[in-house]
Amino acid sequence: MNSRRTTAVTLLKSLIALVLILSLTSCGEKAVSQEPSASFQQNPEISTKQFSEVAPPITVQELRQTTDLYRPQVSILSPKSEEILQDNTVTVRFQVKDLPIYKDSKLNLGPHLQVILDNQPGIEVYDLNQPLVLSDLPPGTHTLRVFASRPWHESYKNEGAYAQTTFHVFTKSDSNKPDPALPLLTYNRPDGNYGAEPILLDFYLTNAPLHLLAKDNPDNPFADWRIRCTINGESFVLDRWQAIYLKGFKPGKNWVKLEFLDNQGSPVKNEFNSTVRLITYEPKGKDTLSRIVRGELSADQVRSIVDPNYTTKPPTVEPTPIPTATPIVEPTPEIQPKEEKPPVLEIEPTPIPTATPTVEPTPEIQPKEEKPPVLEIEPTPIPTATSIVEPTSPPD
Repeated sequence: MNSRRTTAVTLLKSLIALVLILSLTSCGEKAVSQEPSASFQQNPEISTKQFSEVAPPITVQELRQTTDLYRPQVSILSPKSEEILQDNTVTVRFQVKDLPIYKDSKLNLGPHLQVILDNQPGIEVYDLNQPLVLSDLPPGTHTLRVFASRPWHESYKNEGAYAQTTFHVFTKSDSNKPDPALPLLTYNRPDGNYGAEPILLDFYLTNAPLHLLAKDNPDNPFADWRIRCTINGESFVLDRWQAIYLKGFKPGKNWVKLEFLDNQGSPVKNEFNSTVRLITYEPKGKDTLSRIVRGELSADQVRSIVDPNYTTKPPTVEPTPIPTATPIVEPTPEIQPKEEKPPVLEIEPTPIPTATPTVEPTPEIQPKEEKPPVLEIEPTPIPTATSIVEPTSPPD
């Protein structure tokens, strides 16, 4: 039973390897990318003297749940592959399926295309209705690389999210034409200006075999590929195709270099497989992405950058609560059983009568009637006659 299972597994791996080889040899101009496995993490988190890998910002992690629902399919409509143009101004048109391409007018972020001419810094495209015009191109061969990108500039890595074409201005030349039989590294981030840490490190790979096949195909010189990253002179190696976030950048100018290495740790010589970018880091940036990275904006506040139909809900103004007295709930006393006691005869004392004061009503004072004064006339005294008493003569 075990031998049958081993044989089946071997046949399955051989079939996968055969399909991969056929796709690499028959694709021609079309670059082949292998979508990375989210569970594949052979090496631990990056940690050096200056730089350390940290988790993505919380808001980015929440918004990613929405962006992961898309499987963008990107095509370059013009110029055509190997087309020779008789003008040094080129009009580029794209087609994208299964991903809305737009920029939120308030937040200035949104799903977009990252367009790279030769190995120049990328150009962000947010409107597919307007063609991208490339002017003053030097004569000779040029290569366009384009891939779908999330609003925070992380590339989609599913099959079909990347497109590439090589064209010529007036005539062909030996430069800017990558070998389709070799792995190709496309530098994505960091690039430009940053106002907060951590900073995204991201790249795109084509024609790079899966690490799963490395053990069963030791003759493939690229089966055990690595990406060497050097920042300000300090290097570390990545063995997984996943975006990471780094801390440790110094304020001001920083330079970043990415290289594709083979099984022996040697650089693979192909166009664009060694790229250097200069970035500027100024803390306390006020742009939307810097505020997202610092955690100042929640996923609901910026969800319109991943959903064009999302409407930000206005904040609910709650009325000022009126303080109310909180009743104090006293615990219910536990009823204890009463002890039976013999009845006690209570003698009521004889009440002592008390004098009740009589309250007399206060007499109402009546206003006195004013009477006119009466003139009293004293009567004139009437003289009365005074009787004269004569002395009595003695008797003889």
